[in-house]
Amino acid sequence: MTYFVEETAEGQKAYKALQLNPKKFSVLNSDLAQRVLQELSKRPSCAMDVARRLKEHEQKIYYHLRRLEGAGIIKLKGTESRTGATAKIYGVSHPYIAIKIFEGEPLTDVKMKTREIEFFRPFITEGRLDATIVVGSPDAHGAYGGQALDGSVGIDLALMLGTFLKNAHPNYKLDTEVTDADLRGNLIIIGGPKTNTVIDRFNHDLPVYFDPKHDFNVVSSATKNVYSGDDIGIIVKMKNPLSKNGKYILVLSGIRFKGTRATIMALIKRMRDLQAGNTFEGGIARVVRGIDKDADGRVDDVEFLE
Repeated sequence: MTYFVEETAEGQKAYKALQLNPKKFSVLNSDLAQRVLQELSKRPSCAMDVARRLKEHEQKIYYHLRRLEGAGIIKLKGTESRTGATAKIYGVSHPYIAIKIFEGEPLTDVKMKTREIEFFRPFITEGRLDATIVVGSPDAHGAYGGQALDGSVGIDLALMLGTFLKNAHPNYKLDTEVTDADLRGNLIIIGGPKTNTVIDRFNHDLPVYFDPKHDFNVVSSATKNVYSGDDIGIIVKMKNPLSKNGKYILVLSGIRFKGTRATIMALIKRMRDLQAGNTFEGGIARVVRGIDKDADGRVDDVEFLE
């Protein structure tokens, strides 16, 4: 992923950017091509709609759409039926285009962690945490009488999140304190299914989920694979199925404590790998296994199983 980082009076801002082959830059030479891009940046459209708004012949618009698509600047978003015909709907996914001319000397002190900020975008807004972090209660509770230890690994996550926040304030709850209103908002859920009862509210909607009938083994809806072991965890980022306002949930949950710790390690040490696979519309679903590289009894790295 390529990003454009802009220095402003309010601090650094990063935008997704398309790295364009210089040989394809000529597709933007036309004033009409640039006007087409401006229209598509407002909303995805077909050639006919763009032609009407720009008051240009439809064939001219088709010509530039084909060239822009060939260069990768616009993408086909879908199709619609229009008066007996099928219209192709195009859209622009990157507000910036970057062209690399030569191998220059990179800046090594850039503070912006663009991958992490992109990942946490629904949960962090303008330097403010817009989510409730839910950890399991340390007291015996729930159907399994679990006592959570997972809250301790939340410290590592909190330290990571703190690097993106302009100010910090208490914004966590025990699973026993969560209200129905909380459940409809942005949530970061930490802990296993036996010790964090909030997992039960979402488990049947997760693309990778826990099977309570078989010792809480992890099951993948996509591959049908089943995973077992204390060091297995799941990372799911998806739209909150209980929300009508486009909120998200982030599930960092292991079959046991080691599995939960592995999910946090994946966030801290393997963000690039985390974002690389098992993605779906608006979300991520990964299965991880914790690794104790230095054999000190603590998970300090992870491998991705899905």
